[in-house]
Amino acid sequence: MTDMDKPNYLPSNIPSSEESLPGVAALNNKSLVDKTIVYKSEVMRQLMRMVDRVAPSNATVLVLGESGTGKELIAHAIHQRSSRRNKPFVAINCGALRETLLESELFGHEKGAFTGAYSRKIGLAEAANGGTLFLDEIGEMSPGIQAKLLRFLQEGEIFRVGGKEPIKVDIRLISATNKELDKEVMRGNFREDLFYRINTIMIHSPPLRRRKEDIQSLVEYFLSQNSQAQGMGRGRQMSEEAMKILMRYDWPGNIRELQNVCERLQILAEGQTIMPGDLPEHIRNPENKVIIDDYDPTLSLHELEKRYILKALGYFDGNKTQAANALGITIKTLYNKLHEYGEFERYAVHSKPKA
Repeated sequence: MTDMDKPNYLPSNIPSSEESLPGVAALNNKSLVDKTIVYKSEVMRQLMRMVDRVAPSNATVLVLGESGTGKELIAHAIHQRSSRRNKPFVAINCGALRETLLESELFGHEKGAFTGAYSRKIGLAEAANGGTLFLDEIGEMSPGIQAKLLRFLQEGEIFRVGGKEPIKVDIRLISATNKELDKEVMRGNFREDLFYRINTIMIHSPPLRRRKEDIQSLVEYFLSQNSQAQGMGRGRQMSEEAMKILMRYDWPGNIRELQNVCERLQILAEGQTIMPGDLPEHIRNPENKVIIDDYDPTLSLHELEKRYILKALGYFDGNKTQAANALGITIKTLYNKLHEYGEFERYAVHSKPKA
């Protein structure tokens, strides 16, 4: 194996705290989360060269790409290569929180600003002072929050909810979305002035189907990470035949789907080597389309959608992030659907990801 054939392992070990709310990751020094980028494909080499060029500047960066392609990893890599590397990296998923809650999480609030505000809260923008603020799913922001974010980027200062004094904050903004924001601007869903403010540099995170040369390296990496499964003596390596099947599959859920499959196989595989028979049926035979039952005149499209969404949540043991990714919708859309169905309380408690 030549140096060019060897996969690249780019670690970016970032201090991280437990999430206080879904979609929020404020950082401290209590633990380390592994943020390794594994690749050997040319498309990823070009992307990482772009990251190296962009990182030393303070320019805003917009990372575009499908769900599960590792957009947050790219943001971490930019932060780690910048002069802000020793300052906080703070991430928030804009699609996971309602408008009022997102504003409070992002900008903070003063004591008594609203019912339940029993004390002053420092927002994530303020917590990221000197470092990098990463806004995932920025295309899900409401118009009201978009206006406040634009003012923050223009003036470099925030107002806590209920506060009257401006607070100077110095951050480098990196945003990400799986939407085509230029089209959202044309539809009137996203502010044109904010769009141009956040995309000084635009980076495209490629889907896994465009970087299949990386699949083997990614599989080997994921299989090496689960020490608990290795302790059971199962799923330590992938057979050549099974790897060929993985290479043929298009991975609509991208790297996140591949990682979930690897974790599942380590638990369910019969022996140390994962064989073709261990792979899920839809990966072994992707050409087999889902057969839809005959038309039922008593079943409305609304009810059909509801049943399918609730089945997805049941399959993933109530984990809303995995269900939303599998359904191809955002977390925010899933939350709205659950409220619409009157099922939100049933799935209010977050479960661990399905193995």
